[in-house]
Amino acid sequence: MTQTPTAASAAGTIVLGDLTVNRLGYGAMRITGKGVWGPPADHDAAIATLRRAVELGVNFIDTADSYGPFVSEELIAEALAPYPDGLVIATKGGWQRVGPGQWIHNASPKHLEEAVEGSLKRLRLDRIAVYQLHIPDPAVSFDASMETLARLRDAGKIQHVALSNVTLEHLERARRIVPIVSVQNRYSFADREWDYLLDHCENNGIAFIPWAPLGQNRQAHDVLDRVAKDLNAKPLQVALAWLLKRSRAILPIPGTSSVEHVEENIAAAALKLPDAIFKELSAVQAPHAVLR
Repeated sequence: MTQTPTAASAAGTIVLGDLTVNRLGYGAMRITGKGVWGPPADHDAAIATLRRAVELGVNFIDTADSYGPFVSEELIAEALAPYPDGLVIATKGGWQRVGPGQWIHNASPKHLEEAVEGSLKRLRLDRIAVYQLHIPDPAVSFDASMETLARLRDAGKIQHVALSNVTLEHLERARRIVPIVSVQNRYSFADREWDYLLDHCENNGIAFIPWAPLGQNRQAHDVLDRVAKDLNAKPLQVALAWLLKRSRAILPIPGTSSVEHVEENIAAAALKLPDAIFKELSAVQAPHAVLR
């Protein structure tokens, strides 16, 4: 596969409520420091990567207030505001950070209200296009968390509500309170614990946003490396191409802090997997997977 820059539009489009975006986005967690904490090692590279992604047709960027914390949202605004028409920024709330690699649940109504206001300010937006509950809080009523986001939607602070790290039960409970446009869970060719949730989303017009697209086990990487070599492609490009072929509901969001790698990732939009390779990759399964 050639590495000539490819437009994200080669992956087609997907609908999030009344928004239409190209079906290959960008995940902005990796533009923070080690442990998803503090500023990036190379600030200018992070800014250049964000701008290059948009130049190549990415019009869906996924972030969260907990990335840094706050760093990712601030860099997105620095690099891209005022935003070009059609660019959708999706962010999340429901975690608090106390150090590198440390995450503490907080999806209380008070925290979510403060989180939305903070994200609006950092992202320099009047309304957040897609706001995701980052993870259900075991110490807080899930319905109370969703009712808070529904109120913020009614108040015009949020355009669309979404979920992350949830079960089918969570999704259906949330939908009784407020429309849900997307679900973001861990998913890859080798980690398909959430196959049934993906199928449910596809059948109900809900986008499915996978994270950890490379899977979690060595066997999967061995197969991926071999297939990528046969196709003259990068392993992550093959993993992304598998996701794009798996379901029209999938919206991949590969992340990187490198211009070179963002170009490689977006090139996956044009990589069409032969059916035999798709089936071979589909047969690889992680021994177990857990919700994180």
